Amino acid sequence: MDFVELETIEGLRWTWNSWPPFKPDASALVIPLSIMCTPLMQSSELPLLQYDPLICSRCGAVLNPYARVEYQSRIWVCPFCYQKNSFPRSYSGIGENNLPAELFPTYSTVEYQLVSSFSSSSLSGADSRVLGPAFVFVVDACSAAEELRALKNELLHIQQFLGITRTKQQQLGKTPTAEKQTFLVPVSECEFSITTAIEEIHSSVQVLPGHRPLRSTGAAISAAIGLLEGCLVNKGSRIMVFTSGPATVGPGIIVNSDLSNAIRTHRDLINGHAPYYRKSSGFYKKLLSDASIVLDLFACSLDQVGASELKVPVETSGGFMMLGESFESDQFRKCLRHIFNRDEEGNLMMYFDSTIEIVTTKDVKLCGALGPCVSLRKKNSLVSENEIGEGGTYMWKLGTLTNKTCIAFFFQVGDEQKVQPGSAFFIQFITRYLHGNMGMRKRVTTVARRWVGKHSPEIAAGFDQEAAASVMARLAIHRAETCYARDVIRWLDNELIRFASKFGDYIQEDPSSFRLSANFSLYPQFMYHLRRSQFIDIFNSSPDETAFFRLMLNREGVVGSVIMIQPTLFQYSFDGPPVPVLLDVRSISPDVILLFDSYFYVVIHYGSKIAQWRKLGYDRDPNNENLRKLLEAPELDAEQVVAERIPVPKLIKCDQHSSQARFLLAKLNPSVTQHSTHTDGMDFIFTDDFSLQVFIEHLQTLAVQG
Repeated sequence: MDFVELETIEGLRWTWNSWPPFKPDASALVIPLSIMCTPLMQSSELPLLQYDPLICSRCGAVLNPYARVEYQSRIWVCPFCYQKNSFPRSYSGIGENNLPAELFPTYSTVEYQLVSSFSSSSLSGADSRVLGPAFVFVVDACSAAEELRALKNELLHIQQFLGITRTKQQQLGKTPTAEKQTFLVPVSECEFSITTAIEEIHSSVQVLPGHRPLRSTGAAISAAIGLLEGCLVNKGSRIMVFTSGPATVGPGIIVNSDLSNAIRTHRDLINGHAPYYRKSSGFYKKLLSDASIVLDLFACSLDQVGASELKVPVETSGGFMMLGESFESDQFRKCLRHIFNRDEEGNLMMYFDSTIEIVTTKDVKLCGALGPCVSLRKKNSLVSENEIGEGGTYMWKLGTLTNKTCIAFFFQVGDEQKVQPGSAFFIQFITRYLHGNMGMRKRVTTVARRWVGKHSPEIAAGFDQEAAASVMARLAIHRAETCYARDVIRWLDNELIRFASKFGDYIQEDPSSFRLSANFSLYPQFMYHLRRSQFIDIFNSSPDETAFFRLMLNREGVVGSVIMIQPTLFQYSFDGPPVPVLLDVRSISPDVILLFDSYFYVVIHYGSKIAQWRKLGYDRDPNNENLRKLLEAPELDAEQVVAERIPVPKLIKCDQHSSQARFLLAKLNPSVTQHSTHTDGMDFIFTDDFSLQVFIEHLQTLAVQG
């Protein structure tokens, strides 16, 4: 089963594509019944329907290809609750040869342009006078003059982006019927004022010797929220914070101004030596409790700025977070401009004020979700008492969405054991959001899978190892917010042992007989790399970095998540095109180039011979065309990876045995260490950590025990 191809059709990745019908059997699978959902995944074949959807009068499900239609009586039967619903007059011509798009078997996903989209609704709560999304820039005036100059130039560039499209009325010289607000007006009416305001921002750094600048980030964000709420545009709006240091005064303080007090570390948080952390985190968490306003954080500093405290409102609102070194960097420039990208019609590619509703058949219960969303605490008979993450609901709120935002939803089998193996069950995802043209849209995805017996081979055939690794990673970092790292690692190990014992083929008490089929064989090594990753092992990471890494993992799709967990490694040599190689220290060789991608940084590693030839300039000799092409190939591939990814990963070029090679060595399997037998010139890793081989041997020993 090609899960990637299936994802392009449904926008979903299931950990298990066939489910056992009974609760004990589902629990015995170890990996939860879950779905990685990308609600707005791009699709070239997505039909856009210019009318409102038909909704079941009992369960709220939308008309879909699995509904049974009685053409003569013009009735459709809901596949979720079996309620009979009548077609309206607009469907009078419906027939077997004249089906509306939502009934086409090939359209598992359709999108509706809601007719009432421009009027205020119970969902959006937006005032009808609002013409477009609102932005508030919160600029740190304590930044150095050079940094502030670069930031102002970029904000002026973005201001031009915002002024590109105007409504037809404005183009014809007519005044919009909307009443002008006191503080906020359309950007086309105040371009000069905005430009002047940005240009007049100046650095106000007045620092006492031995002290940090007096910076009140929390108060500034509170003022921005009050401004938006006072102008009735708390929906379809975002606050963009640009800062170069931690808050030192007021609510949300990270550290006081005295430089003799160092900013908090992980050890301080563990030992309770971070006096402001808990209170400031609580303050920021309450600021955006309902995720109506999006909060973005652009932090450019060589030190921490308080991203860890700000993580919850940024994540729950779906906001963007970037940790960089300078506002003058290409990384910052590209990230900011990416947010203001436009589609072919000139609309901002920002999707606001979204809700996701899930409808299932009665035998499937909703446990919760992990991702950039907030539970709306709306309960019905489909909601399970067992909550995971944002649970206790069938509907979730998202401040903003992108085409790549991915949420993990968790399910369990109901207690009523009346299901027959072989029968189908259905799940429907209803995503309602405010499009860039400020019209409301509703995207509906309806999918079906089958119940199978607990010993059915379809269970193993339908296991998606990559989706399972992504889901377990989200569960692990969710636990890591309240548990010590060693406890999270112990939980991961116990779950892996149970998994191997359940699905491995072996003779009891004989580790050498242990085998895992191809459908399960990659999962243990995903778990090995996850427990060593920066998401769990916080050594050598600051609290801000850990918050950023976990925030990104918690919204990334399966493909990106797997790269974060187990980075990719490609080898370039004279022998042929680049080939993937094992993420192992043995893959390092003097006469090859390695391209390493861990999502957050990309490393081009030159073997010692290749590096020496490059330094001697052999690649500039026309007779060494092969060497020149060999050196160019990984650079071109690396540039493509960097260009396609947001936030922009750090590109590192290093030679074998150089200090920068540590970025690669830290992620490689230490199959050769200082304790191993190795030949001269062979790379090895100084570590007391155990290798993947030792990890698997221990797993086999524990899995086969009675």
